[in-house]
Amino acid sequence: MTKGKLITIAVNGGVGFGAKLTSKQLMVLAKHIGEDSEVELTTFQQLYIDVAENEVDAVVADLENNGFSCYPVGMYVKSLRTCNFCKGAEEEGMPVAIELNKRIAGREVPFPVRPAYTGCQNACGEPLMNDIGVIKNKDSYDLYIGGKAKGVDAKVAKLFKSQLTPEDLYTTIDDILAVYQQQGKKREHFAKFIDRVGFNQLLHEVEDSLEKR
Repeated sequence: MTKGKLITIAVNGGVGFGAKLTSKQLMVLAKHIGEDSEVELTTFQQLYIDVAENEVDAVVADLENNGFSCYPVGMYVKSLRTCNFCKGAEEEGMPVAIELNKRIAGREVPFPVRPAYTGCQNACGEPLMNDIGVIKNKDSYDLYIGGKAKGVDAKVAKLFKSQLTPEDLYTTIDDILAVYQQQGKKREHFAKFIDRVGFNQLLHEVEDSLEKR
């Protein structure tokens, strides 16, 4: 019996230190995957699974009830990539990472945006190689944008703002994404968007928006 159209959803164990799943979560996940189905593990600590369209809501509810986070697949902001090796919570600013992920993951954009977070300047989460990178620096946060890990035009992200409070970090990233949503061309990579619009122009528009809040 066919289940009809399949919808791909992205799941992970939530934002935390490292990409970890419990044995119970693995059993729950297996329950929703057919015997002949494949699970794709992405570089962004997500698993892509195919679910029957008419079962998506029920499957997502079951996964979330068992500690998973679920996200749409396609032209959206990806879930926040975090460090794999550090421990702690308050000390490394993990509550800020969790809140940031809640605010931006799944937001529709012209081309997938990959954000990354690291709790110290060792930058194990590779924030400088992603579209948006956050580095906790003592009691504040430094924000980098425009990193690109692949291609002959690969580049390191550039510092956009430093010494941000958590709230300033949230609103600044929110405004950056708003400009990208409004002015980005269809399927225009975020780094290329910055090159086209201009880093300084983007900074000016974001600062202008922040002043009007």
